[in-house]
Amino acid sequence: MVELLFKLMNALGPSGDEQLVRDIITSEIKKYVNEIYVDKFGNLVAHRKGIGEKIMLAAHMDEIGLMAKKIENNGFIRVSSIGGIEPITLVGQPVKVVGDKNKVICNGVISFSELHEDLNIKTLPKMDELYVDTGLNVNELKLSGVEIGNYIVPLHHARYLGNNKIISGKSLDDRTGCYILIELAKKLKNLHSKQDIYYVFTVQEEMGLYGAKTAVYHIAPDWGLAIDATNARDSSISPSNIIGSGPFLTIKDSEMLGNKCLIDWIKKVAKINKIPLQLEVEDSGTTDAASIMLAKGGIPSATIGIPVRNLHSTVGIAHVDDINNSIKLLSEFLKKPPKICMV
Repeated sequence: MVELLFKLMNALGPSGDEQLVRDIITSEIKKYVNEIYVDKFGNLVAHRKGIGEKIMLAAHMDEIGLMAKKIENNGFIRVSSIGGIEPITLVGQPVKVVGDKNKVICNGVISFSELHEDLNIKTLPKMDELYVDTGLNVNELKLSGVEIGNYIVPLHHARYLGNNKIISGKSLDDRTGCYILIELAKKLKNLHSKQDIYYVFTVQEEMGLYGAKTAVYHIAPDWGLAIDATNARDSSISPSNIIGSGPFLTIKDSEMLGNKCLIDWIKKVAKINKIPLQLEVEDSGTTDAASIMLAKGGIPSATIGIPVRNLHSTVGIAHVDDINNSIKLLSEFLKKPPKICMV
């Protein structure tokens, strides 16, 4: 299991450049579906044909990252964020500058002036104060092929922490979702049902749910689910969204109210099959479900996923049991999904 997930996590795939991730998923899922294609926007669509309700299951391929926006005379590369990243999580992080066809041009370290010169740090740095130090001057960078618009991504690799249940690395948001859909397709290949299932691996979710907006318009499903990640909130004395305690079901986030029919049915399936399930009401963040929900006059949608510590940083932490239980929950749910309801 973890070998494929680690392969997905380690692949470079910032928003707008998801090709390597798309290639891995295509290779893994193509024998478990009837057709597979890439749409005009870059979404990967794997279709298990059926004659019943049309179902869209979405997980995004892209990850947060940085992009070179200015190369200064001293060789420092100023950056622009791709997706929501807290600047403090980037300080001191090793990165690689990536060129055409995901070729690594050079390595670097993220710094800012106070850290650079060992001065007292009085305030947390902002994104426009950070830069990538590659050790090269401006002329050497130009000769290497570094230019404005290059992607800059973390050097972290997926690994275990403590035991083989806890995993850590970049892009858990949302390569876990991509992995879950691949494994789900394997499980459902021989399922004798009428469901018309579209496994959709979206692009540019971190920039604004863009891939889901275009994919759902073309597919026009009867209902849909986003398979994503959420913030673990288990650092306090009153924890919630605890890693290892089951996948989460989002009832509300900042831009979505989950369809009550879908939510109630998912809760029922989890209870019958004794699958641990955590409920979430969130005031910030959202998922591809928000795009699915508002398409084509309105489509019932909800979100299922896993809690991740350090979610929007260069290195997250998650629990293998949550991933496996997400696969089990979705598998049982799709064996007998609810009829379309507008509640």
